[in-house]
Amino acid sequence: MSDVHILYNGACPVCRAEIHHYRGSAEAAGAPLRFDDLNASDLGGWRMTDDEAARRLHARLPDGRIVSGVEAFALIWERLPRYGWLARLVRLPGVRGLAGFAYNRLAAPFLYRRHKRRMALEAAETRP
Repeated sequence: MSDVHILYNGACPVCRAEIHHYRGSAEAAGAPLRFDDLNASDLGGWRMTDDEAARRLHARLPDGRIVSGVEAFALIWERLPRYGWLARLVRLPGVRGLAGFAYNRLAAPFLYRRHKRRMALEAAETRP
C-alpha cells in the first residue's frame, strides 16, 4: 500500500493533538501515512491556498487525488490498527451523511473560526 499524505493545520491545538496521536499509531504500526503540517509544507502539490488548506483535513492519495473531511479521516483510520471499523462505519450511506454534516457544518467551521481568531490575535501582538 502506497503512502497517503495527510495535510493538517499544526497551528490548531485540537488538530495537532489528534494528528500527534495518529502519527504515533502510524509509526508504531508502520502504516503508509505521511503527515504534512500546512504551516511547514510547500502546498504546491496540494493545489490549494493556505486558507483552503486551513479549513479542513485533506488527504492526497498515491494517484494524486485529493479528498477532504470525513473521507480524509476514513483514509487515516483504515490504515491504522484498531480504527478500521471506524472507517467502515463512517462510509455507510446513512452514517456518511450524518458524519459529513457534523464535520462540514459544525466541527470544521468551528475549528477554522478559532484558527482565524488565533491568527488575528498573534498578528495584533506582533504589531508595533
